[in-house]
Amino acid sequence: MYYVNVEQIRQRLEAIPEIADTLTLLAEGWSGSLLEGMAQERALHLAIETVTDIGSFLIDGFIMRDASSYEDLVDIIAEEHVFAKELHEPLMALVKLRKPLVQYYYEWPRTEWHELSSVLPELLQRFKTAVEQYLERELPA
Repeated sequence: MYYVNVEQIRQRLEAIPEIADTLTLLAEGWSGSLLEGMAQERALHLAIETVTDIGSFLIDGFIMRDASSYEDLVDIIAEEHVFAKELHEPLMALVKLRKPLVQYYYEWPRTEWHELSSVLPELLQRFKTAVEQYLERELPA
């Protein structure tokens, strides 16, 4: 029997609407200010951490193969059919932003709108729904 920390997964899933709403609000009034850029940067970072945290909890709980990197984590949960195939590429693009955001933050172009920020609200909602459906399928009631 698996021990899946559903409470921790759900806490992270509950953060998704706020992240998506933030990116939507930023897109509506984007002027490229430093404040907006920092908000976008943080929203992207939170989106990455949310996806990777959820992926880690799923991998640990369902005893999937160990991930060797953040990108591998996305590959594993894709292979396990946690989400639809069409989400794999954009989720991978999101996770690949982690290194520049966290390690090379001093080079990040804060006043530029990142193209992924436009698709993330829908992407994150689809990821959230997919994870919820996966948990319903895989865990006994």
